[in-house]
Amino acid sequence: MESEIIVAALALAGSLCGTYCANRRSSALIAYRLEQLEKKVEQHNTVIERQYKLEKKFAEHERDYAAACRRIEELEKGE
Repeated sequence: MESEIIVAALALAGSLCGTYCANRRSSALIAYRLEQLEKKVEQHNTVIERQYKLEKKFAEHERDYAAACRRIEELEKGE
């Protein structure tokens, strides 16, 4: 009877140790994947910010072009 209790205690200790190690490894992998995902999201956000800046500059250039066209038309009418 005493040997069965010792075997059960050793099995419990082995199970707990195995579960702890597996959990720890899994947590480390999840943390690594999350870090990589955060890097990708940050990279995507910088692309979006740059796109907004380009669209703003394009709108400014489009407005300037339209104003230049109006001025040219006015000068041509004046001649």
